[in-house]
Amino acid sequence: MSTATERIPVLVTKAQKANLTARAKAAGFSTGEFLRRAGEFYNPSDDETLLTGLLNQVAKSTRQTEKTIDDVLDFVAASEKRLAKLAVPHKSRKAV
Repeated sequence: MSTATERIPVLVTKAQKANLTARAKAAGFSTGEFLRRAGEFYNPSDDETLLTGLLNQVAKSTRQTEKTIDDVLDFVAASEKRLAKLAVPHKSRKAV
């Protein structure tokens, strides 16, 4: 591994510094090593790929939910028809 000899000054807020320092410590790295690794492994296309997958899953779930709702509404409509037939007084019965 080559020795680091270049600097990249980055200004952050106190809160950002505290957050980065805490995350680095939790990962067992110095803040500098943590930032180097995060920068090297960050790939914006990964975010786009994950977002596309999430959107596809939401669309699929939405289609399934819409179908289920339609099925339930069809079932309710059929049940209402059956109940309406039962509620009609039978012609052979005499009203009291």
